[in-house]
Amino acid sequence: MSQNSHSSKFDLQKKQFGTDFVWGVSAAAYQTEGAFDKHGKGESIWDRFVSKKGNIKDGHHGEIACDFFNKYREDIYLMKTMNIPNFRFSLSWSRILPYGIGYINEEGINFYNKVIDFCLECGITPWITLYHWDLPQDLEEKGGWTNRDILIWFEEFVKIAASRFGDRVKNWIVLNEPMVFTGAGYFLGVHAPGRKGLSHFLPAVHHTVLCQALGGRILRSLVPNSTIGTSFSCSQITPYSNKNKDIQAAQKADALLNRLFLEPLLGMGYPKEVIPILKRLEKYQKPEDAKNCVFDFDFIGIQNYTREVVKHNYFVPYIKAKIVKAHKRKVSITQMNWEIYPPSIYAMIAKFNTYENIKKILITENGAAFKDIVKNGKIKDTDRLCYIQNYLEQVLNAKSDGFKVDGYFAWTFTDNFEWAEGYHPRFGLVYVDFKDQTRIIKDSGKWYRDFLASNNSY
Repeated sequence: MSQNSHSSKFDLQKKQFGTDFVWGVSAAAYQTEGAFDKHGKGESIWDRFVSKKGNIKDGHHGEIACDFFNKYREDIYLMKTMNIPNFRFSLSWSRILPYGIGYINEEGINFYNKVIDFCLECGITPWITLYHWDLPQDLEEKGGWTNRDILIWFEEFVKIAASRFGDRVKNWIVLNEPMVFTGAGYFLGVHAPGRKGLSHFLPAVHHTVLCQALGGRILRSLVPNSTIGTSFSCSQITPYSNKNKDIQAAQKADALLNRLFLEPLLGMGYPKEVIPILKRLEKYQKPEDAKNCVFDFDFIGIQNYTREVVKHNYFVPYIKAKIVKAHKRKVSITQMNWEIYPPSIYAMIAKFNTYENIKKILITENGAAFKDIVKNGKIKDTDRLCYIQNYLEQVLNAKSDGFKVDGYFAWTFTDNFEWAEGYHPRFGLVYVDFKDQTRIIKDSGKWYRDFLASNNSY
């Protein structure tokens, strides 16, 4: 179902967001780099996961992806021509430490040095995400995120990244969407490493929360004048009806999806009062952990795409809540079957603003997948363009209403490997032909280019 045409009362202008508002694009190593077993890179959990039949739609994999490893100069230069001033990308842990710990792969370090240096040469500020889901497979075989030793492993990785890149990179994001990589990877089993059940999920959650704060502390100590954040997936949660059971179900879903990793970071503990099963986390907690979960980040990144409508369901374990799929509600949807609901991003900015310890909020991901058709070498992606404009208008409304929101990073720069969905959903501002790796700037990318070029000063 297509989105309605954009009906803004005014044309969005960059100057309306203020001169200090941060604009950029986001990407991730496994989704773009390729070169999965070259130049000294070790195997990651995603390399292993995609090799097993049935895990990824149509057997797709990230072995080549966008070939960013070889095409980084071309892509970063294209970014420059599109007036994009900030590029958020992630480090592949297994490209730097092929076995997760110990031996450092200098070819991997060299690659990221070249990416950083060329960004700076092009006038683009690099933002590094330390962990965007691609744990080294050797560490997964030792338990991965379920093993408390991950604090030791993660510390080594962060220290190497900080010491090798911190002289030039001052903007850092510790984790990307911890709820997604623990929930999909260690509870539902639909993402790498494909583990299922509460016995995997709960220790992974707690160790991730500890690593989140640990990463912040390491960066603070090793990178002078740094700006340090971490990012959370978040969705507005709406009860299906006004019935008390549906309202309670929505509260549980909100606690799980939006509060679980944020509140311990802020010193509030886990939301056990809403989801009693979280009391089982105590099994994995040590006396100092509550204190060690806390870190005063410079900013929090929020990543919003949609809202979820939730109703009570007796048969769903632990939370007795079930998402009512968007297509069943006959609403406008993206190619991911996510509802197009621009007010959701306003709602999430407002929600995160209720936490007084959050200093600054950036939208570190927002975007949409739609089917793109190449016609005469052009892509008229009206639905994506409308989506971005409508969501940005809500960001501006939130800012105008006095809420903290200080930046926007579009997901994503180029079409890429979209995890379990393979190459089917296209989120890029730039189209990628995965057969020959040609790039075409879509109409949405041209709009973003022109938007970013306008009103560079008051």
